[in-house]
Amino acid sequence: MEITVFTVLDTLGTLAFAVSGATLAIKKKFDLFGVFVLAFVTSAGGGTIRDLIIGNTPVEWMSNNALIITIIFGAISAVLLNPYMNKLSYFVYLFDAVGLGLFTMAGIQKGIEHEFSIFICIALGTITATFGGLLRDLITGEQPMLLTRKEIYALAGASGGGVYFILRWIEIPEEISLPFCIVLIFLIRHLTYRFNFRLPTYSEEDGWSMKN
Repeated sequence: MEITVFTVLDTLGTLAFAVSGATLAIKKKFDLFGVFVLAFVTSAGGGTIRDLIIGNTPVEWMSNNALIITIIFGAISAVLLNPYMNKLSYFVYLFDAVGLGLFTMAGIQKGIEHEFSIFICIALGTITATFGGLLRDLITGEQPMLLTRKEIYALAGASGGGVYFILRWIEIPEEISLPFCIVLIFLIRHLTYRFNFRLPTYSEEDGWSMKN
């Protein structure tokens, strides 16, 4: 198998989201089988939807056994390290934030390979990064982070994707722009979460407001 930028990002993102999904399953007291199922759904869901949209079949995890091994490894790691994770919610958030950056850039790379426009590439990156988490939250009964107003999630990925194309336009080397944007997405996600920044919503009483 040829190792490309997409392969590296996709593998690392898969690992991060597998740990995120498995950790949430443990928190929700799923059985061992449920832990592996949620790890798989979280890590493969976004990429599967992306590949189906662009007609890239069989989808990535069906043609790349390394991704299945990565998912299993991530789930096992979460199970074995569970006794040391005193704050499971924080670990779900942490690995989710890391996966958000990695998968956003992986999806963008897939779009670039297909010579799509900038906006389509960013959309593919956002879908790759968020739809696995959406499926995870729906399965576990959590309010989906993709749709909640309480956290900046998809916008963090899309913003990092936009910066990535600006850096490409001014010809910043890929080995600098890629890791920079991954870290940027993580920081946007982390800082907005840490300082409780949120987008405004509309109500008849207050109009557009950031009130709870």
